[in-house]
Amino acid sequence: MRILITGGTGFVGARLCQQLSQAGHQLKVYSRRPEQVAQLCGAQVEALASLDAIDSDSEFDGVINLAGEPIAAKRWSMQRKQVLLNSRLSTTSALLDGISRMAKPPACLINASAVGFYGDQGDLVVDESTSPADDFGHQLCQQWERLALQAETLGVRVCIARIGLVVGSDGGFLQKMLVPFKLGLGGRFGSGEQWMSWIHRNDLIRLLEWLLNHSDCRGVYNATAPHPVTNQRFTNILAASLNRPAILPMPSVVARTIFGEMAQLFLTGQRVLPSRISQTGFEFSYPDLKAALAEALP
Repeated sequence: MRILITGGTGFVGARLCQQLSQAGHQLKVYSRRPEQVAQLCGAQVEALASLDAIDSDSEFDGVINLAGEPIAAKRWSMQRKQVLLNSRLSTTSALLDGISRMAKPPACLINASAVGFYGDQGDLVVDESTSPADDFGHQLCQQWERLALQAETLGVRVCIARIGLVVGSDGGFLQKMLVPFKLGLGGRFGSGEQWMSWIHRNDLIRLLEWLLNHSDCRGVYNATAPHPVTNQRFTNILAASLNRPAILPMPSVVARTIFGEMAQLFLTGQRVLPSRISQTGFEFSYPDLKAALAEALP
């Protein structure tokens, strides 16, 4: 296949590009760091410096849109929220413009989103039909998804992957947690009762490929492992995997003081199940957290 990927130099995107390239697909990667594409994605992957370069002669069998500023990289000021939103909407809008210029549009668009779409759901078991709770995470994902779905009017099959916390080596949220946990300074956030919906990076990549290759797939899919865990459970499993204690919880008031509104990422959660993708026959290689961490930890 000829595949266009945005966000291809990130934690998920770079590994996705490597696997797709090794499988024989022809890739173009749009990145704000085009000079790093060959190094991070593979020497045979072509860098695209601007989506304006897409014209009527451009041909892609599929597009995978992963581009967006990391949501937990900085405290959420009003300016930062706008950056998070614009980074997703501007790239997706430029993709739609590019697709509209193609004489032959791609067969499908796989667009990233996040389980944050659902907002805080407490202990409720969440699937793709669950009504969301309104907060910034929901508003961000909702606007992104609505824009991506406009590709359907151009004759493109659209799949939305609502991604959970991605477990993998050398990056992602796990990398940020390792230092305090290795020092025996880790612990739960708040009560620890909030749910964490996660997915191993290898399974996420396989899931994105599955959506790309199965023409009967369309609409929203939860990209999470089938066994979400509470924050307390995640903390205990991570600490045990590192042979360290986990005795220093972060109280909610401290988290809110440090992170402001962004603390909701750590103090609230969603108990998400991957109902629709499981119904297609997709099977997870890492359905349980202990095995996923065993593979991901150095």
